[in-house]
Amino acid sequence: MTFKPYANEADVLTIGRLTIENRLDRITISGDIDLTADQAGLAGARDLHRLLGDVVKHLEARQDLPKQLPPPTVETVDNPFA
Repeated sequence: MTFKPYANEADVLTIGRLTIENRLDRITISGDIDLTADQAGLAGARDLHRLLGDVVKHLEARQDLPKQLPPPTVETVDNPFA
């Protein structure tokens, strides 16, 4: 899958046990990853490096970056199964 940072609200990428979620105004990274001293660790490190490089490249190219975004709006809804 091609993960283009800040392109949509749908893409999700997994690296190790990290979950990277695409948003229009933020990238959310949760979970953990062990970058072990072996081929698997090297592959994970390269994937993570590539992803973060793409994020930095995208942000550096923007001329209109605000100083800081407000936190995302969180909405609580009633449980439809209760």
